[in-house]
Amino acid sequence: MTTYEIMKEVIHERRSVRRYEDRQVTAEDVKELIDCARYAPSDTNSQTWEFIAILNREWIARIEQLTWDALHKRAEQAEAQGLAKEARLLVKSFGPYATAFSNAPALIICLASPYTSKFRERIFDPIGLVPSTVWDEEGIKSSCLAIQNLMLAAHARGLASCPMTGPVLLADQQIKDMLDIPEDRQVNMVLALGYPSDTPAKLPRKPVEDILRIIE
Repeated sequence: MTTYEIMKEVIHERRSVRRYEDRQVTAEDVKELIDCARYAPSDTNSQTWEFIAILNREWIARIEQLTWDALHKRAEQAEAQGLAKEARLLVKSFGPYATAFSNAPALIICLASPYTSKFRERIFDPIGLVPSTVWDEEGIKSSCLAIQNLMLAAHARGLASCPMTGPVLLADQQIKDMLDIPEDRQVNMVLALGYPSDTPAKLPRKPVEDILRIIE
């Protein structure tokens, strides 16, 4: 197989896995994956990504509980507003997705750090090119590129992953407090990581023709 064919197979065969074997992910495994993540492109090579790898099952369970507690609190607020149906759906339908990392042997907290560069400092900020909130988005964009590198490298290494934003939507501040994450860092997503106990079927994708416009 050519390098392209191998790479295409890795991309096509990657799955978001939510069930894992009771098998340890080592610190060396994580270091190898982060080594691949850090070679993602970023805006002016700002490298606006950081990672916290949690290999301790008790800590992962604590984050799961934080997420459930926050979810139930939001459900109670919704019910108090007369949205009982939506509150039930939040708990029964969204809850399991938001905590699908519960049996994973490793959890990667993916952070986005502030975008800084000589362009921003010398040009963009002095002329007020864009609102300051845009730079938070720039950090997130580059961080997402690194996370994709990480997921593809994990699959190629025989590991599986599942990216999730549910814990961030529900318990962002609680997670930051627990892990002592600086306020200028954004929790982009959490990534469950482990050896898959099963592999989900390939989901359909939109045809290339539906998502591509070529101008010649």
